[in-house]
Amino acid sequence: MALFLALLWVIEAVDQFVFGGSLDQDGIVARQVDGLDGILWAPLLHVGWQHLIANSVPFFVLGFLVLAGGLGQFVAVTALVWLLGGFLTWLTGYGVTVGASGVIFGWLAFLLFRGVFARSAKHIALAVVLLLVYGSVLWGVLPGTPGVSWQAHLFGALAGVLAARLVASADRRARPGSPPTGPVSPSPIGP
Repeated sequence: MALFLALLWVIEAVDQFVFGGSLDQDGIVARQVDGLDGILWAPLLHVGWQHLIANSVPFFVLGFLVLAGGLGQFVAVTALVWLLGGFLTWLTGYGVTVGASGVIFGWLAFLLFRGVFARSAKHIALAVVLLLVYGSVLWGVLPGTPGVSWQAHLFGALAGVLAARLVASADRRARPGSPPTGPVSPSPIGP
């Protein structure tokens, strides 16, 4: 996560010192076909140092907690949140959207709901702690702050809930001795 966060800082430095902040225009441009590729770049771009600083600690902490579940899980959850959240933001947003907060909201929602879907006491305990620490940011899924994409926050969070559901289901199927998920055929009665 330190390397991933360092990448965001390097990109912002290049944007500020080489391109004069113009890379921000490569974010998600709502409902414009040529703005679809911004889904790939938006979480890597920030509108200045303050924006990046505000995202850095939750990006590192929440990303680290998702990564603690394994690299495969981290990549799958991040890809789903990044792409689905980004696409829905493109579909419903306005102007240009940049910043990692959609991914951060997705990771937070994933961590909050995974324990519920997995029926895991340790994941629920983690969710309670995260709710106490980061719960107030969840108001960011509602419209209200001019210039802030509540759509990216909302759809990142919803994609995170979906990711939690999918991961919990996959974990249940992979657990040895877990009950089958499909129809069960009766076992033959022997002599």
